[in-house]
Amino acid sequence: MSSREKILQAISANKPAFMESPEMNIKGDGMDPAATLQQFIKTLEGIGGKALLVSDIDIIRNELKQSRDSSNYIVNTIALLGEVNNEINPALDANSLEPVYKTYIEATIGVAENGSVWLYESQMKNRLLPYICQHLIICLDAKRIVPTMHEAYQQIDVAKEGYGVFLAGPSKTADIEQSLVIGAHGARSLMVYLIDLDPTPDS
Repeated sequence: MSSREKILQAISANKPAFMESPEMNIKGDGMDPAATLQQFIKTLEGIGGKALLVSDIDIIRNELKQSRDSSNYIVNTIALLGEVNNEINPALDANSLEPVYKTYIEATIGVAENGSVWLYESQMKNRLLPYICQHLIICLDAKRIVPTMHEAYQQIDVAKEGYGVFLAGPSKTADIEQSLVIGAHGARSLMVYLIDLDPTPDS
């Protein structure tokens, strides 16, 4: 018997006992909507972002208006907030988008366990936009927050468009001398407006 055959025979004789695959808890340990919401806020703030629960969308509209009164280049991609920047399209390159100071984008879903939000490419208008702006504003229906990534993947269609992303917090790195730097490779800040226009639970 060759050395190779002896090795393969030893491996075959010492296989570990068969074990059932663990059950996956897709529903996030039965977290109720209120707990899921609070967990999302806590996690997001723990990774450098901010979240604000609003019951009146005019709060966001007024914030957008005040931003546009400044001399900075403000981009809005959400029709519900008012005038949309129609000049933003997928063909624009980084040089064209570099002046963008603040961007407003709607998210599809939020994930409590890691504070991330899912963005389809059509919501971004241009896939560079969430990363090249200085400050990113995300608007998300407060009832569209799920406990885990497993549940999030059940509710999104990753093949729907050419690009989509789970985005969590502002850009940050600690590669240099273990010092945390915010905004090194993308937005310097992230604010998530959690819109709760109907505070009553779903029936």
